[in-house]
Amino acid sequence: MTVSPALGRSRRAGAAAFFAQGFTFISLTTRLPQLMGRVGVHALGQSGLLLMMVLLAGGGSVVAEKLATSWPSARVLRVALIAIGVGVPVIVIAPGLGVLIVGMAIYGIGLGMVDASTNMQAVAIEARYARPILPSFHGVWTVGGIVASALTLVMASLPWSTTALVAVVPGVVAAAPFLPRSRAGGPAPSTSPEVPPEPEQTAAVQAPAVPWRPIVLVGIAMVLFYMVDTAATTWGPTYLDQTMAAPSNLLALATLPYLVASGVQRLAGDRLVGRFGPVIVVRVGAVVACGALAVVVFSPGWPVAVAGFALLGLGVAVVAPLSYSAAATIAGGQRLDPVVRQARIDAVIGRFNQFNYVGALLGAVMTGLVGAGNLRWGFALPMALVLGLIPLARFFTGPRAEISR
Repeated sequence: MTVSPALGRSRRAGAAAFFAQGFTFISLTTRLPQLMGRVGVHALGQSGLLLMMVLLAGGGSVVAEKLATSWPSARVLRVALIAIGVGVPVIVIAPGLGVLIVGMAIYGIGLGMVDASTNMQAVAIEARYARPILPSFHGVWTVGGIVASALTLVMASLPWSTTALVAVVPGVVAAAPFLPRSRAGGPAPSTSPEVPPEPEQTAAVQAPAVPWRPIVLVGIAMVLFYMVDTAATTWGPTYLDQTMAAPSNLLALATLPYLVASGVQRLAGDRLVGRFGPVIVVRVGAVVACGALAVVVFSPGWPVAVAGFALLGLGVAVVAPLSYSAAATIAGGQRLDPVVRQARIDAVIGRFNQFNYVGALLGAVMTGLVGAGNLRWGFALPMALVLGLIPLARFFTGPRAEISR
């Protein structure tokens, strides 16, 4: 299909939002322990504040869901980017615990709204392209995280206050030409006599019930992915340190190769899904991920464990973007006016996004609890659970099938 210049600009704007999200998130999380320690918050308190931020991010996703019934996702995304742009400098310059909590609350709510609204934009753009493009959007998020990690190392000797400059990125991206909620460039309006495609029709029109059962099953698949992802990114460095006795200056190798491999798979994911379909990609990825975690669990030394983490990134990184794509496909009513349909999908994506945080919390907590004595056991848990993606893969459907029905 021919892509209009306006749609191309919206795709680049959406990619920029994913980059800003990944860049800001990794920039902040790699510095948070230092920033919290500076105002006198130590180990237990840091864990509590991080939990607060994750829970508020879930709340931000709910806010995005509610706003999506009356606001276009472009407006929700602009507000969200501005929120995280405000939250970051407040956290960085906080003179005490109270201001730090306020900054983390602003950032946490904004984070959840950005998570939801970037994916609202992505699934709407994917529907207009009528081919898989969600994986590459998430690949740009990973690229943003890798750039942030590199800058963190480069800026290690600079004053901590320079971290506030990170807020410039989401602030600039907030002005990008995101996709408006309109029928321009979208799928053809329904010709069904049951729902006349009048331009005045809005999201308030009565629509068929959302088929939540298959959406929840896809959500469970996303929970499994984020359990694996969080286990790798949260506990990987600790595993190399305590179990593998890796050199202290190389502990980041648990995370960086995983991120790079994830980015590679996501950037190549559009072609993979277009060629083989999402069901096969998810099932093969689950098997690869299980094998990769087996390499980590039974590794005789840290270099082999690092290779296992890299292979893990190549296995399951596309599960998250394909989950959002599948949820949007299932939620979309084919006899709805396009404007109504997009409002409905946006609201569903806002709610669906909360599976992200459920998986992240379970991955962080369960891996630590099961692996309290030996982290090999901690990684054995996601090694087994990731195979649950195999039966769940059948609920993943591609955007081309949804457009053609």
